[in-house]
Amino acid sequence: MRRRSTLAAIAVFSVLVLSACGGADGGGAAITADGSSTVGPFVTKAAEDFKAAQDVDVTVGISGTGGGFERFCAGETDLSNASRQIDDEEQALCADAGVEYTEFRVATDALTNVVNAENDWATCLTVDQLKTIWGPGSKVSSWREVDSSFPDVELSLFGPGTDSGTFDYFTGAINGDEGASRTDYSPSEDDNVIVQGVSGNRGGLGYFGFSYFEQNRSVLRAIEVDGGSGCVAPSAEAAQDGSYTPLSRPLYVYVKQASFDENEDVRGFVEFMLDNNASIAEAAQFVPLGAEQLAEEQSKLEAATG
Repeated sequence: MRRRSTLAAIAVFSVLVLSACGGADGGGAAITADGSSTVGPFVTKAAEDFKAAQDVDVTVGISGTGGGFERFCAGETDLSNASRQIDDEEQALCADAGVEYTEFRVATDALTNVVNAENDWATCLTVDQLKTIWGPGSKVSSWREVDSSFPDVELSLFGPGTDSGTFDYFTGAINGDEGASRTDYSPSEDDNVIVQGVSGNRGGLGYFGFSYFEQNRSVLRAIEVDGGSGCVAPSAEAAQDGSYTPLSRPLYVYVKQASFDENEDVRGFVEFMLDNNASIAEAAQFVPLGAEQLAEEQSKLEAATG
């Protein structure tokens, strides 16, 4: 199991007020969330809408899935946003600290490979080609080495850091082993940095959640992926119907039991996310839960809050 490093600084995606006594205008007690930059837009949208409806402040950090679980298991946050499920090492960390939690699936994502807008040659890549590029020890440095029909343009790689759940999911789905990846690329836990890297480099290639591509369509182009049944473009529909393989993935929010017990607003916030799942997911460019999925998560909430 890879050892996760503690992040020295937590990037704050949305700061709505951090106060032990709640908002400046007399709202409820503040709620803290941290973790996946992919799930960040979903929880941030939920936080904004919840603030408008209930006058309760929610802070949302984006230290990465792994960094978020470190803080969560240390008792520093109420919610941990994750683009993968909690792993064995993190479960043990929480257990050792006596942190109990409930896992909620909140949406579905289409993990997206992106290239520079000027790249007019790479329209679809197979899983094998992606593995050739990203596999451990890969020395591929030119697009022509990926496909002989591509031009001899230098390949510049940008991607999530090792604390990211997106990194974990992508490496598992493409390279066959979670955490297995070439290391000579430009990593960042902040997807906006990846956007800047790819958009500023004609031979750039990177990957992150679909919502970040949607926000940057003017400077990036998404690559279709052939998972064995032909080329499929990333989209909300393809993620939901399962045709975008193997890069469709569920997204999660983990909630500490002590937070449910000690702060009634935490239940209210999770309930709000589920009750308004479709509108929040649509606004954040994710695929909402289906009716059966939503009913299952609402049952989890009832069980956790009694």
